Amino acid sequence: MARQPETFHWAGRRLAVTSAAALAIAACGSGMPFGSGADELAVGTWGGENAGVVVSATGAHLHVGCTNGDFPPGIVLDEDGRFSVAGDYLLTAYPIAMGPTMPAQFAGVVRGRDLVMTVAVNDTINGELVVLGPISVRFGREPEMGPCPICVM
Repeated sequence: MARQPETFHWAGRRLAVTSAAALAIAACGSGMPFGSGADELAVGTWGGENAGVVVSATGAHLHVGCTNGDFPPGIVLDEDGRFSVAGDYLLTAYPIAMGPTMPAQFAGVVRGRDLVMTVAVNDTINGELVVLGPISVRFGREPEMGPCPICVM
């Protein structure tokens, strides 16, 4: 018997995933956020095991394994060091980029020099929600990407 496709409701799932990500992130890390509540996500390289974020004045570029995505510049951290922004994500980026990019929600929290984030990707081709993370990266550390190179913005 053929499986009936499920109806995909991105808006409802985005809220649920963003809420779940925020709760998961709240449990991670301790200490003060990188800067004050009015600060933005620091410009520079944030690296970790199989993950990296490059933040510049023109935007932010995230790699998780052989996938990557972009979100806008000037990410303002709230008083608890948290952010949640929309962007685009490419689920197959290496060895050959296969698109299109898909809508994604990037949620994270900064504690000291550490950033923990989750990405919820609306896979519009397969009609499913793909959640990446939580990933942990540290400001000023080079990403350790293994076989998948990190792109530079």
